[in-house]
Amino acid sequence: MSHGIIENLIAQLTKLPGIGRKSAQRLAFFILSMDKDNALAIAKAIEEVKENAQFCSTCFNVTDKDPCALCSDLTRDHKKICVVEETSNIIAIERTGAYKGLYHVLLGALSPVDGIGPDKLKIRELVERVHKEDIDEVILATNPNTRGEMTAKYITELIKPFGVKVSRIAYGLPIGSDIEFADEVTLLKSLEGRREI
Repeated sequence: MSHGIIENLIAQLTKLPGIGRKSAQRLAFFILSMDKDNALAIAKAIEEVKENAQFCSTCFNVTDKDPCALCSDLTRDHKKICVVEETSNIIAIERTGAYKGLYHVLLGALSPVDGIGPDKLKIRELVERVHKEDIDEVILATNPNTRGEMTAKYITELIKPFGVKVSRIAYGLPIGSDIEFADEVTLLKSLEGRREI
C-alpha cells in the first residue's frame, strides 16, 4: 500500500468544514477499514449529489427533480410558506415533524457589509409566489442574528401589502438551560415571545 494514497485521502477530507488534519486522518483510516461496498457507497453518494443536485424552481430547495418532493406533495399545506436562509434549515424544521406547509429558501441573508443585497437572494421570487399563489401565511424562519433580523424585516415590508399574515418564529431560552446564565438579548426575546398557557 502506497503512503501517497492515504495522504491524498487525508488531504481531500481536510477540505470539509470542521475537519482538521487529525480528524481527517481518523476518517481516512476508518474508511480504509470499512468493507469495500460501504466505502464505495459513500463515494457513489458524493458523486450522485454532485451530478444530480439542482435547485427547485419553486422553493430553491436542493433536489434531484424539479419541482422538489416537498413542493409536489399534495398532502402539505400549500397556503403556508416557511422562509429559511439555507436548505439545511429545512432539514432541521422537518425533523420536528411539526410543520406541514411549503418552504422558500433565500440562499443566504442580507448583509450590506458583504455586498449581499436583495438582488443576490431569492426574495423577488418569494414576493412573486405570495402574489401569484393563494398564500395565507408566510413564516419567517431566518436566523436570530443581525443579518437574519434585517432580512425578516425587509421581507415583511414587501409582503405585508398583500394582506398575508406574516409571522416570525419564536426564540429564546433553550430547553434545559438556566435563566441565570442566559444573556440579556436571549432573555428579552424569551419575554417578547411568551405565550399564554
